[in-house]
Amino acid sequence: MVFDVEGVLIPKNRFFYLVGKSLGFVHLVKVFFYGFLYETGLIPLKLALRHLFSSVRGMKTERLLEIAANIPLVPEARLLFEKLRAQGFRTAFITSGLPTIVVKVIADKLGADYAVGFDVGLNDDTLTGEIWGDVTERNGKLAVLHRLVDSESLRLSDCAVIADDRNNASLFVRDVLKIGFNPDFVLRVKSDRVVTGGVFKVLTAINGEPKHRGKPTATDLFRELIHASGFFIPVIAGLVGVPLVAASIIVILGLYTMSEYLRTEGKRMPFFSLITRKAASQNELYLVVLAPVYFAVGILLTLVLFPAPVNGAAIAIFALGDSTASIFGRYFSRTTLPFNKDKSVEGSLAGFLFAFLAGWFFVSPWLALLGAAVAMFVEYLPLPINDNLLMPLCTGLALTLFVR
Repeated sequence: MVFDVEGVLIPKNRFFYLVGKSLGFVHLVKVFFYGFLYETGLIPLKLALRHLFSSVRGMKTERLLEIAANIPLVPEARLLFEKLRAQGFRTAFITSGLPTIVVKVIADKLGADYAVGFDVGLNDDTLTGEIWGDVTERNGKLAVLHRLVDSESLRLSDCAVIADDRNNASLFVRDVLKIGFNPDFVLRVKSDRVVTGGVFKVLTAINGEPKHRGKPTATDLFRELIHASGFFIPVIAGLVGVPLVAASIIVILGLYTMSEYLRTEGKRMPFFSLITRKAASQNELYLVVLAPVYFAVGILLTLVLFPAPVNGAAIAIFALGDSTASIFGRYFSRTTLPFNKDKSVEGSLAGFLFAFLAGWFFVSPWLALLGAAVAMFVEYLPLPINDNLLMPLCTGLALTLFVR
């Protein structure tokens, strides 16, 4: 069993966040800056890592290992590896986002057999800031996997790879079992099986057991209730005006961002911290929860860029369509959709129906039908941009073109 580490077994970007925080504000800003450039595809990972790791020049390895020891595991990670060992699986960590000495700390916590990351330059016990290694090169992770397979006298067909982002695409080759864990748009298409939610669900995918979504939890229902409440934003805007509602969204977004920063520091902001705890999953609570940011920005842009009633219809279609697709998908999911195996036919049909009804409140039935179709199509596609942004904007654009 081959695991990526960041975003699967530990919170994504937590290592460099802790490193930047330990070095001071300027270095923390540097972490965010180069992380943003990589995530948006403006620079390759290797270049981002070189810039980020240059900051640790002069740091003692003892300090680096202390930081590694403070990185939390995601919930149920230990239980997952106990089960894997009980079933006789060998486990390996292959990551290009962490140095090997850090990966080994995490591997020791979970009892993994192999730990491979990039190498770091050392002068006695002091980091030089240099990095190198196969995992930072194109197809380097696959080369590492071949070596591990050969050392165990196995074949690629004996392996399963569990990963979450495009940086692991080279491992998703034909012969391995490819499991996307909360995957991005690239791996969602390439995966044989998709797992969303907690990491322990990976065991079901490894063993080939049927995927049972089960009933939505109280957290799921609360989250989708907040999502569906977006329907009322254009209604309120019609009563008090778009500028006042837009300004209110910006203020709330700023307060939420401050609340999330404080939460990462172990502090709480009244009301906002409570809402986050009730709406976020256990995995998300280990990260900065960005879904509400995308949700607010998507609604804000749609509200100010498109005229009424198009903006109201687009927001209502997005708010009710997306939330009901999620809820009905959990209750009634039976048939997965091609290219996006985490979406179901049943959930998408329910989302389309409620999106149509929501849009009809603002525009004609034919325009509501068009908007619902566009929204559900965007929701279905495994795209690189968060659908909380794309759904209302694409729906608003389509409706604007047809209204004119």
